Amino acid sequence: MMRGNLKGRLIIGVLIAAFFVIKRCNQQEVNPYTGKKQAISMTTDQEIQMGLDSRDQMAAQHGGLYPNESYQALVDNVGNRLVNNSIAKDTPYKYEFHLLADPNTINAFALPGGQIFITYALYSQLQNEDQLAGVLGHEIGHVLGKHSAERIANSEFWKGLSTAGSVGGDLGGLIGGIGQKKLLTNGRDDELESDDLGVRFMLRAGYNPEEMIDVMEILKKAAGPNRVPEMQSTHPDPDNRIEKIRESIKKYSLN
Repeated sequence: MMRGNLKGRLIIGVLIAAFFVIKRCNQQEVNPYTGKKQAISMTTDQEIQMGLDSRDQMAAQHGGLYPNESYQALVDNVGNRLVNNSIAKDTPYKYEFHLLADPNTINAFALPGGQIFITYALYSQLQNEDQLAGVLGHEIGHVLGKHSAERIANSEFWKGLSTAGSVGGDLGGLIGGIGQKKLLTNGRDDELESDDLGVRFMLRAGYNPEEMIDVMEILKKAAGPNRVPEMQSTHPDPDNRIEKIRESIKKYSLN
């Protein structure tokens, strides 16, 4: 009887796994802006709507918008200059740039569809407009790279396989661990791709991409000596990012 139950659970587990594998295959598409093949589970309109739906909540979590119109105008001007001089202009995404009031969290991030944020804590550390362009260019790269949408699809896939492993036996935890490592690796790749795109956007808009290296130094200093090891983080170590940024500068400067 127990053998029959085990066999039944195994069959169900295999069927669940097959469903998610087939679903993932059907989600594969080539990103028209980067040429990268990705699994995407939402449309461009859904990406845009997701960003708009989350915009106000995300701002509220960081103390709202910074109450200085001239600072916000600079963020808007730099962001729009990067968009209008790059392939970002030819995308359907609705780019909006937000300076958040948060005085403590040194960070910048992008939501799906073009909502881009930078905290005042990071903004206040920047020394010139080119460094601001480096930060915003990187975040525009995340939008064009469809990194949030890809992360959502990948998470759904690994959760599905983990469920299949749990139903069919005791493999759920193992599969989940493998999936977590894969998601971390993908996250680091996304950061490097966004750095590369950011360099490209800066050059096209007339900014000095060398200033992105100084931004990495700011982030490195902010993380301190106890920063999370690269293998445990979605972000590559700043020193590795600097090396790759130098490669991108050389690559695009020769074109």
